[in-house]
Amino acid sequence: MEYFVGMDVSMASISICEIDAKGTVIREGKVSSTPEAVATWLEESGRGFARIGLEAGPLAPWLYAGLSSRGLPVICIETRQMKAFASASPVKTDRRDARLISQTMRTGLYRATHVKTARSQELRMVLTHRETLVHQVRQLSNTVRGTLKAFGLKVGMARGRLFAARVRELTADNPHLSAAAEPLLLARQALLEQLDKLDRQVHAAARDDSVCRRLMTVPGVGPVTALAFRTGLDVPERFQKSVMVGAHFGLVPRRYASGEQDRSGPISKCGDAMVRWLLFEAANALLTRTRRWSWLKHWGLAVAKRRGMKRAKVAVARRLAVIMHRMWIDGTDFQYRKEETAI
Repeated sequence: MEYFVGMDVSMASISICEIDAKGTVIREGKVSSTPEAVATWLEESGRGFARIGLEAGPLAPWLYAGLSSRGLPVICIETRQMKAFASASPVKTDRRDARLISQTMRTGLYRATHVKTARSQELRMVLTHRETLVHQVRQLSNTVRGTLKAFGLKVGMARGRLFAARVRELTADNPHLSAAAEPLLLARQALLEQLDKLDRQVHAAARDDSVCRRLMTVPGVGPVTALAFRTGLDVPERFQKSVMVGAHFGLVPRRYASGEQDRSGPISKCGDAMVRWLLFEAANALLTRTRRWSWLKHWGLAVAKRRGMKRAKVAVARRLAVIMHRMWIDGTDFQYRKEETAI
């Protein structure tokens, strides 16, 4: 007889439920949130398991790697579907959630999610920390700009290293404003120094990776976008067709078709938000900043003429995702003339 296990994971503990092929609960328990504790609990029964399910979450990659290394058939499942199943019951507990996950393992009513490789997780952490510092620097800059406006002091277009010098110049005649702005300027300077370190790590990682170097041959795609796409896709072979990549990153329109209604909406915005945003930025750079002409820029400007620039940038971002995936699979660089490419 086959046996199935469901796990509801929290930061401190994991609720586990084991059932048989008929859906009968064999045993339940709660252990600490470590792969060793879970593996020990599972191995106590001496039974083999057909499937072991846990929801995608902060601890999921660590638990998945630890349990997989022990030869356990663990599956990381998509959370939105489980949330929809759980909403049918007015009572929500960790124990009930573990039972629900075990039943989905038995019936097969789940959608497995891809767990990224350790290297991709490490590189994504660098990108995430870099993005955090960028937001913090912007927030400090906007705070200084906004507070000085109340005194009629306008920083203007000063950015980067010139920002602090401009603020100090404006507040030089007012010691109170200077004393209030200086701590934020020093904090901003410290963040910029650490941001430079992360930028160097990103550039080094992209330079040392053959896939990233190939992706950067696309106009508008730099080290950050290439590395984000590399880590977001992780394993390109899991997509049978390149056209599926655009939908994976939420760059295709929503659609509602029921009865006599059939309408399309804005893009779904599902999947990796960082990659989606960076692809949009790359599309913007391609259409408005790059000087070298290419078939892709010609196509994007034609879309902009018909539908507007905003829709054109989204369309180019979606096509960039498709092109970059195909380049990765085929091992080819970007071709500026369309007749030279098989895409």
